[in-house]
Amino acid sequence: MKEKKVSIYADGAARGNPGPAGAGAVLKVDGESIRDLYEYIGTATNNIAEYNALILGLREALKLGFEKVDIYVDSELLARQIKGEFRVKSPGIKPLFARASELINTFREVRVTRIDRQNNKEADKLANKAINLSGLNKRIG
Repeated sequence: MKEKKVSIYADGAARGNPGPAGAGAVLKVDGESIRDLYEYIGTATNNIAEYNALILGLREALKLGFEKVDIYVDSELLARQIKGEFRVKSPGIKPLFARASELINTFREVRVTRIDRQNNKEADKLANKAINLSGLNKRIG
């Protein structure tokens, strides 16, 4: 599995900004879903939820032993910050950016792509599922 590449589709959701928030990620190999992840993260902004979703997906990819990762997110801010095109200014985002960067640096090859929302519906549904089930710990489906 190590030579295989995993695709991570990550999305965060917050009802209100800040408000109840969740993170969702789908891991796919060759277009086939291998993990659906979601986690309720409490009261947070949408951007914090987006970063938590990315971290959730990266942790699972690392745990599964992948070395190559394609990351797909619909947050332009997150994509451009991870690529180094935008600086991270928010004090709430800085530790999440640091954690995501630390995880990214463990992989041999990483590509980050911003996609349209309609192409990230699976991860969005998982993030919202986490909010709907709020209070329950991380679930792997």
